[in-house]
Amino acid sequence: MDADAIIIGAGACGLMCAVQAGYLGKKVILLEKNPAPGAKILISGGGRCNYTNLYATDAQFISANPHFCKSAFTQWTVDDTISFFETYGIYGKEKTLGQLFPDGGTARDIVQVFTSLCDEMGQEIICSAHITDIDAPPANFKISYEQGGRQKTLQAPALVIATGGLPIPKMGASDFALRFSRSHYLNIIETAPALVPLTITGKDEEWYMQLSGNTIFAAVSNSRASFEENILFTHWGLSGPAILQISSYWRRGEEININLLPAEDISKVIARERQENGKILLSTLLTRFFTRKFADALGKFLPLEKQIAILTKDDLQLLHTTIHHFKAKPAGDKGYDKAEVMRGGIDTSELSSKTLECKKIRGLYFGGECIDVTGWLGGYNFQWAWASGFVIAQNL
Repeated sequence: MDADAIIIGAGACGLMCAVQAGYLGKKVILLEKNPAPGAKILISGGGRCNYTNLYATDAQFISANPHFCKSAFTQWTVDDTISFFETYGIYGKEKTLGQLFPDGGTARDIVQVFTSLCDEMGQEIICSAHITDIDAPPANFKISYEQGGRQKTLQAPALVIATGGLPIPKMGASDFALRFSRSHYLNIIETAPALVPLTITGKDEEWYMQLSGNTIFAAVSNSRASFEENILFTHWGLSGPAILQISSYWRRGEEININLLPAEDISKVIARERQENGKILLSTLLTRFFTRKFADALGKFLPLEKQIAILTKDDLQLLHTTIHHFKAKPAGDKGYDKAEVMRGGIDTSELSSKTLECKKIRGLYFGGECIDVTGWLGGYNFQWAWASGFVIAQNL
């Protein structure tokens, strides 16, 4: 026997699992296809790593079974994450909306915590390892892999698959966990890019293109969710935090509603201004709330050169609808190259919520992004990775 467990994937979940297993005196070996561990951690948050969120609960996660992640978050809380990193000199600084980043540190410091601990504990990380075959129980797991042109094998009574999802293929993302699951007749919830920019094509494409680079604070919603954050107009459509958030709830063919001015009621603004200065042009009034470029672009829909005193009832209704119920119909999304996470994955009904062990194959565990548990933007998905890694380690 080579170890108590083999972990495939040295990302956030796999690294946390290895360290937590080490605390319990368990020997694990991590197999990583990239040349170094923590590849996705290193690029997260522009290299700064938003490693958790102060407000993370099960409510910010999307899953066919929204209750599944509750057990893991009870076993490993946000406070546990904060305390863990503080123990090793990383203190969190809140940027916005509960997002914690290393104060004065970077994503590299996060990875260094894990690699140093693995080294101290004797947890081996084997990089540039490409899995070629896995033999599952009734005997022990036998993992065959190729490294540097040589075939090697490892055996252990437990196997952890924490290989992530499909986003950012250039960082080594793969469908390994999904392929393995399908080959063992485990159900997969349909996958799609999530936290991803949305594209606009057709008759409205030129309007969005002319606004490329403009950012506004807005409320973006559909029938499933609503978010108030910045949106960014681009030459191919829409991006920014609010768009990335709603993308996880968007389905192809659907419209999204954009309230361009969530902090004001434009009808009440007009009523006030009419009493004070009814001769002001609508275009001038709108520049109080938007950039001149954005206000001018609204001329496609609104009578900008009218004085507000002579706006008709129909004009006022059009103004209210345009500002507070602007409709955008994305043609698609930017795909896994630009997505931060994957929606869908291994059906949670195949796993124990308390241990993350596969119900059909004893000793097999799945953790992190490959499971049908997808968090919001802002450190939530890291919190799931840490929690699932911890839970698995307790049950190896």
